[in-house]
Amino acid sequence: MTLSVPQAMARFAPQLPLAVAYSGGADSTALLLACAQHWPGQVSAWHVHHGLQAAADDFEAHCRRFCAELKVPLTVQRVDARHQAGQSPEDAARRARYQAFEALARINQAHKAIKTIAIAQHADDQVETLLLALSRGAGLPGLSAMPQRWTRDGMDYQRPFLQVSAADIRHWLAGRGVAFVDDPSNSDERFTRNRIRARLLPALQQCFPHFRDTLARSAAHAAQAQALLLEVAAQDLALVGVPPRLKALQTLSQPRLANLLRYWLASTCQVTPSAAQLDELMHQIAACRTRGHALHLKVGHGFCVRRGTELHWYNP
Repeated sequence: MTLSVPQAMARFAPQLPLAVAYSGGADSTALLLACAQHWPGQVSAWHVHHGLQAAADDFEAHCRRFCAELKVPLTVQRVDARHQAGQSPEDAARRARYQAFEALARINQAHKAIKTIAIAQHADDQVETLLLALSRGAGLPGLSAMPQRWTRDGMDYQRPFLQVSAADIRHWLAGRGVAFVDDPSNSDERFTRNRIRARLLPALQQCFPHFRDTLARSAAHAAQAQALLLEVAAQDLALVGVPPRLKALQTLSQPRLANLLRYWLASTCQVTPSAAQLDELMHQIAACRTRGHALHLKVGHGFCVRRGTELHWYNP
């Protein structure tokens, strides 16, 4: 069910003090203002300067002015968010932004200053994320879209506006006469997410007026199913051992083996195989029936190999 800004804030119960990820745009401006009004003196703002466009300095200056008006302390983290060959600009900026948050969290954690980081992604962002995942043929982790809350390195991250539409956020801001910056890159339809926002969401609104609620419900079902698969994978990994024994792997059904391999590679090796790599790995595991059968396969940024009776992954 979509919520209004006041309803979302009534449900938001962060550990204090908290930091708001503040870009200067409409969504993060609304979140910062609402948090500052709810918990005066307990809120700070973190701004990531991506360095990707000339207007970035103007964004920072706007953020400094608004935080001064609110009497909210502002920390600015500068990052290099340029994308590498084969990487999308959107993904590079997102990764750089979260790396900046994690660096700021580690600094603040040492002083026990910040308990919660609030991020202003909303219901439309959630739909865009799910549609992107569908367009890429994602599995359950991708179809789960964005969680409302998660913990990383002992820091609590929350998205209190995840059930609030972008239109409601802007309406709430307009009623308070609050200015915000409008990043011109958000209307650049060379970026897939912007094309979804400009073309698909209006069509969905016409055909399925409650699409934010229904797609969010689908994402929640996917997240629940993924949580169950992770439980099963953890139990299976305990049975096959670390590193996994090939004979034990060969006793599993194909879906259960795929689930276990993904879990083992992600949790132990910090690597995600492509669909083709996973299929080939499963094929080679099934073929390892004799002592002399070798296995050596590129998986992620390293290799899976057979060593005696076990399956190993290494990065040369």
